[in-house]
Amino acid sequence: MAFSVVIPARFGSSRFPGKPLADIAGKPMIQHVYERAIQSEAQRVIIATDDQRIADVAQGFGAEVCMTSAEHLSGTDRLQEVVHSLGFYADDIVVNVQGDEPLIPPRIINQVAHNLSAVSDASIATLCEPINDIDALLNPNVVKVVADQNGRAMYFSRAPIPWPRDAFNSESGRCVMPVGVDFQRHIGIYAYRVKLLNDFVLWPAAPLEETECLEQLRAMWNGAIIHVDVADELPPAGVDTPEDLERIRHLF
Repeated sequence: MAFSVVIPARFGSSRFPGKPLADIAGKPMIQHVYERAIQSEAQRVIIATDDQRIADVAQGFGAEVCMTSAEHLSGTDRLQEVVHSLGFYADDIVVNVQGDEPLIPPRIINQVAHNLSAVSDASIATLCEPINDIDALLNPNVVKVVADQNGRAMYFSRAPIPWPRDAFNSESGRCVMPVGVDFQRHIGIYAYRVKLLNDFVLWPAAPLEETECLEQLRAMWNGAIIHVDVADELPPAGVDTPEDLERIRHLF
């Protein structure tokens, strides 16, 4: 089964400008991500950037680079520009690997690609992991997902879903982790069919997407099926802040 990986890499992050070029153990972060991606089964790995500094560095370590617009509002828009510019076919599979995950396991890149290929009615495949503590469950920055018995996503939310009515209806007012309820945190790696990407950029933002600030709800609003599976290997947290960078440097 053939698939490609695209790694979006912006220089102008509001929280951490220049993040893709941050040094980790003598290499820029984007190189670590690229080296993880080429260890997967992908036939092609492309770095998509709007900044010549990133392009020059990436080409320096041998990566294929696609220059994209600086006006994109999301990584999905940037991904679609890449597949359009490079002439991908509608049924091709592309995995979006974030440029700030220098420890992403190649195994889960393969997993989402294979899952999407195997589920013919799905347009997107993604992953999740169990939530086992109450703080994560109640944290709106931890995106939750509920899927049906066949692994099709039913909803993504920043709220705790499903809502355990009896467990959270305690007179004490204290929330404790319910026993026997399957809570799943969404892991933000996606495999897409190119046709979905081409459709996605033409759809206006959906009401649920705007309410939750979750882009994947636009796809679901328009009837796209998203396949969800428990990750075969859990990825370490990515780099959002300089503090995260120091944590990753320590791991290396």
